[in-house]
Amino acid sequence: MSNEVVAKNESTYLAGGVDLHELFSEEMSGLTPSFERIKIPAGGGIAFEVPGDDPNNPDLVKSFKAVILHHQPINSYYKEKYDGSNNPPDCASMDGKVGVDSDGVVQTCAECPLSKFGSAEDGKGKACKQKRRIFLLREGEVLPVILTLPTGSLAEYSKYIMRLLSKGKKSNSVVTAFSLKKAQNSGGITYSQAVFAVDRDLTAEEFAAVSRMSEQVKATANSVDVADDAE
Repeated sequence: MSNEVVAKNESTYLAGGVDLHELFSEEMSGLTPSFERIKIPAGGGIAFEVPGDDPNNPDLVKSFKAVILHHQPINSYYKEKYDGSNNPPDCASMDGKVGVDSDGVVQTCAECPLSKFGSAEDGKGKACKQKRRIFLLREGEVLPVILTLPTGSLAEYSKYIMRLLSKGKKSNSVVTAFSLKKAQNSGGITYSQAVFAVDRDLTAEEFAAVSRMSEQVKATANSVDVADDAE
């Protein structure tokens, strides 16, 4: 389908031009804005959990399409094994470069022994988990949702971004198709790995609208609690 036909008949990304600051000021006064989450399953499942009409029962989909508004590295370390609770990590980094622990001590991630291979409990990986938080705009929606990529999906994501850059494209200039496949790590554990592909380029009008929202999301991204990205 050509971009011209999409722009004239069925574009759903023009709503990306909404002013988030103005919207939150009018509707969220006294409340804390938060973004809904798309979740990747554990154990090799190939269906995403995406927000639906019932907050207690997310929809299961094998694929979806969205525009990447913004993406950032995040690191988090838990002394105790994650138990599913919404507790903050013992140390976290919102840029993948500088971490702040629960006592307020600041340390460069590159120099931290917990970010070295072999520091994990099994002696193979890293004790501090490296992830990628992606803010997405889905078709027909005006607010972003968040997808957090676990360590096992970072290599595929890096390859995808490099493919875009090699063609002179930015991640927020295309509609990306997301899906999952089963993968296995060196320890024989099966996990769910995200897969990325270009669905189509945005039109000039769509890109202008999306770019405005991208800048707004970048300005607020670091205020989103890293505890919400726990696996």
